[in-house]
Amino acid sequence: MAKDDYDVVVFRILVYLYAIFKGKQIFDQHIFLKVISKVEEDYLYRVLEMMQSEGLIEGLQFRKAWGGAVILINDLDDISITSDGIHYLLENSRMKKVRMKKVKDFLSGQTGAIASLIQLVFTVV
Repeated sequence: MAKDDYDVVVFRILVYLYAIFKGKQIFDQHIFLKVISKVEEDYLYRVLEMMQSEGLIEGLQFRKAWGGAVILINDLDDISITSDGIHYLLENSRMKKVRMKKVKDFLSGQTGAIASLIQLVFTVV
């Protein structure tokens, strides 16, 4: 899966937000942007809007701009994971597939900015 594949982006966002929820991390926009590296802002906002409409996250406000572009009108640090987001992260079969790929990458030494956060997920599973 590509780094900007929807499932990969959702996984990374949910893992980061879950670490915040567990008190293991304080929201830092610079770290958040590293977690979702190589994702264009326009695409990121569409993904976040979709995640919020699915009930996986909450706290963000969006507006449609000219041409249908999605604009975030509040700060990213207003974002939080919901209980549905936690369940989706831990129980969804697509998330398990992404998680297994990340574990294989981690075990083979191809660590990224999110590798330590992935460990947090496995302490709960």
